[in-house]
Amino acid sequence: MSSNLTLSREDIVRLCERVEGAQTRAYAIPKLTDEYPDMTIADGYAVQSELRRRFIAKGHKLVGWKAGLTSKAKMQQMGVSVPSIGFLTDRMARPENSAISTSDLVHPRVECEVAFVMKETLQGPGCTAADVLAATDYVLPAVEIIDSRFSGFKFDLASVIADNGSSARFVGGGRPRYVEDLDLRTLGVVMEKNGEIVGMGASAAVLGHPAEAVAMLVNILAELGENLPAGSFVMSGGITEAVPVKPGDSVVARFQELGSVSMRFTE
Repeated sequence: MSSNLTLSREDIVRLCERVEGAQTRAYAIPKLTDEYPDMTIADGYAVQSELRRRFIAKGHKLVGWKAGLTSKAKMQQMGVSVPSIGFLTDRMARPENSAISTSDLVHPRVECEVAFVMKETLQGPGCTAADVLAATDYVLPAVEIIDSRFSGFKFDLASVIADNGSSARFVGGGRPRYVEDLDLRTLGVVMEKNGEIVGMGASAAVLGHPAEAVAMLVNILAELGENLPAGSFVMSGGITEAVPVKPGDSVVARFQELGSVSMRFTE
């Protein structure tokens, strides 16, 4: 992936500081390609890797990864043909049923995902969905709170990857289950906001099977010179569309066979 780098080390650091400022102080920035129109996906991951290095240096712990843009609808909406990945830290995690402040977020939106907890380390390239299922300890339902830091919702894949896939917060809950006890292709999901249904979907929306998204994530990690360690928490990508939330909203995601995950939003 390094073969397509166009940014210098100074540019990478500069863009990382720009993204980090937007994330930590909750303000919108223009998409990065406005200034760097030739930015590639490899450049985006270089900025993301620098951001991860900085967060870890500040004491954040890497707890896992997430796949983004994994549904066909989301890829068409963004005009991309490959999904993307982002990292998750302990400071993004929020407990089930908690009140989540929106004052430190720019454009918060929620989506339902199936999360995998790994019992074995996975290494690409060539990782398959079967490899993922064999290495999975259990799955559980999750809601990701994504936050695009780009002004006017103008973005492109390189900028989104640099912004760590809009990662902001995530909540796991419900009832953990072993993969062999479920058909992960056909799980129905309903998202309710303030008691009204705002999203419905089936887990097949994620590349046909959520484990395919995790395999893809492992193979992208291999291109970055990384693996997926045992114990990782992995979100396999949005099953439902991302729905905007504001203070006062309460959200419940109900998953067939996996129980529900709920949270509310405050100032």
